[in-house]
Amino acid sequence: MGLKQNQNKMKKSILSITMAALLGLGVVSCREEKTEAEKAGEAVEESMEEAGDAMEDAADETGDAMEEAAEETEEAAEETKEEM
Repeated sequence: MGLKQNQNKMKKSILSITMAALLGLGVVSCREEKTEAEKAGEAVEESMEEAGDAMEDAADETGDAMEEAAEETEEAAEETKEEM
């Protein structure tokens, strides 16, 4: 009976060590995934900022073009008025 008790204790010890190792690996693995997720989040944030800047620049250019077109139209109207 003493031999079986020793074998059971050894099995429990080996299982405990294995479970601790697996738990440790699981925690390390989750950390790596989290850092990858953080990197992806930062990349998305940077892309969104760049897209926002591009939209702002496009809006500014459109506004400038509209102002220029309005001035040219006004000048053309004045020239037409003078010719009449």
